[in-house]
Amino acid sequence: MLNKAIFCLALVFAGTQSIVPARAEILAMVNYSSKSGQSVQKEGIAILDVDPKSANYGKILTDIPLPKGLKNHHIFYNKDNSKGYMTVFGENALYVLDLKTKPFRLSKVSIPDCAVGEDVVFSDDNSRWYVTCMGSSVVIVGDAVSDKPIKTIKASKPYPHGIAINESINRILITGTIKHDLTEPGETITAIEASTGKVLESYKVSKKPSPAGAAPVEILFVPGSNPPVAYVTNMFGGTLWAATWKPATKTFAVQEVYDFASIKAGVPLEIYFNRKADRLYVTTANPGKFHIFDISAGPLKPKLLKTIDGAAGAHHVGITPDEKLAFVQNNLLDLKGMNDGSITVIDLVKGKVIGQIDTFKKAGLNPNQINLLPKWYHPAGH
Repeated sequence: MLNKAIFCLALVFAGTQSIVPARAEILAMVNYSSKSGQSVQKEGIAILDVDPKSANYGKILTDIPLPKGLKNHHIFYNKDNSKGYMTVFGENALYVLDLKTKPFRLSKVSIPDCAVGEDVVFSDDNSRWYVTCMGSSVVIVGDAVSDKPIKTIKASKPYPHGIAINESINRILITGTIKHDLTEPGETITAIEASTGKVLESYKVSKKPSPAGAAPVEILFVPGSNPPVAYVTNMFGGTLWAATWKPATKTFAVQEVYDFASIKAGVPLEIYFNRKADRLYVTTANPGKFHIFDISAGPLKPKLLKTIDGAAGAHHVGITPDEKLAFVQNNLLDLKGMNDGSITVIDLVKGKVIGQIDTFKKAGLNPNQINLLPKWYHPAGH
């Protein structure tokens, strides 16, 4: 089946290039899987046009099947957008997309110590990748040139998920989220010395008594913040926290900076920034919302500007390089009430929804993540 997937990937550029006349288009890569209860289970990677002005709006241009039982999860681009790394639940492996070749190539990287692969980040020089493994409670460090694992870091707290790296302070931060069966939610983030892999302090990111059940899920440093500040979304706690670097003690101070319960929004997930880093974007899955914050007064003082209705399970977001459009993928692990299966199209200038793509939803599929192809990709602080 993998050979078939590689063959189909080889058709991606051939298939898309042959239909690219001089007209509007924005191409996105969406990895997907069948909704539960479907008679035939299917997984794949689709290339589709998400530009509302395109004649092919919402159409899948290339459909790439993936091996049965892979349980594909997320795809992360490296620093120069030359490779995409797909985490999976069904194997102790990463799948690597070579995006610099035409056609694309897909290869499998075995990482035996990693069960339930989650998030991937990269060193500034693009020479290392770091993968959180929620099922085996480790972080795997890999050589990003040869794509081979070189170190296993055992987390001091279970179920690492989110990961952020700031080499200017020699620190990696990971979240202790939840067991893969959605039991035993954590309450801490943990600092790791980036140069050595030494596990350092953990910090509780909840005001509630332990066990707080906050389930901190994603973490991301605010671009250009001085001192460095990382935001943390508490999936079950429903809050946004900030971890501020203290140079004198080489530790972090943590504090709550926003409570989504105040606007009746829950399950905060992903974090993004505009290029000026004066806007913060956060998705909440239940109900599905896209929130825009003004952080021009500093990361510790986010001011909510607008909340835009999306669909149940609002999760990952693709933002165009001109920062005019955002595409929100609506599905969180096929969980009931958070698995709409659509993609919401938002005009960031006007601050309103201008479209909804139901291509996957109508086919009984869930999009697991959306990434605009490299030509249209905006890292949005990642």
